[in-house]
Amino acid sequence: MTDKNRTLPPEALEEWAAALRERFDLGADDVPIGLILDLARDVANGVARPAAPFSAFVAGLVAGRQGGSPDDIRAAVAGVVELAGTWPARDA
Repeated sequence: MTDKNRTLPPEALEEWAAALRERFDLGADDVPIGLILDLARDVANGVARPAAPFSAFVAGLVAGRQGGSPDDIRAAVAGVVELAGTWPARDA
């Protein structure tokens, strides 16, 4: 196990997003950090924590299949968030 801290401060997250945008030739609207973090929060709270990264991947896949525009991204994220909001609570 590494001693390296894997939690990113906000400025490091922006650096990571900038690196991804540069590596994959993406625009700022293609990587909506706040929108994706909100999706992860809503899914983690409404479904389960492990469902958050998987759901973000699905939202990206859906957005890409719809065309990949910023509007497609927002619509896909909204669909995932809506489903998470209606997900039934599980008894502990």
